[in-house]
Amino acid sequence: MKDKAYFEAVIEIIRTGHSLTDAVSKQLKPFGIYEPQFNVLRILRGAKGKPLTVNQILERMIQRSSNITRIVDKLLSKELVERKPSSIDRRKMDIVISNKGLLLLEELDKAVEALHEPIQGNLTEEEAIQLKTLILKLKGDYIK
Repeated sequence: MKDKAYFEAVIEIIRTGHSLTDAVSKQLKPFGIYEPQFNVLRILRGAKGKPLTVNQILERMIQRSSNITRIVDKLLSKELVERKPSSIDRRKMDIVISNKGLLLLEELDKAVEALHEPIQGNLTEEEAIQLKTLILKLKGDYIK
């Protein structure tokens, strides 16, 4: 029955996603950082010093959060990001990662990489490529 196989596959994708997110969260917890904060820091690092607005960060997040302003505020209070009025639109704020944020992100990357190291061995490179291809095929144009 095709429907049963489809739903079983979707359930395994969801379970695996949640398990990975939970495992990453455990790795980040000793640093006082949560997964969405880690995601925001990585997005800002990826911008290579170019300021981003809260909406631009939200668009790039793995798990979009209505709490994005609170997430940025938390990072600001920890001095991991800097916020200043946009030079283009005074109604918006520009966010950039701070040097402190970059240094912490190096440590966080090591902790998360240590988590993924043993897991990566479960798939060959070809299998990982095939898995990504199948997941993208499943998403199609319906899931963003």
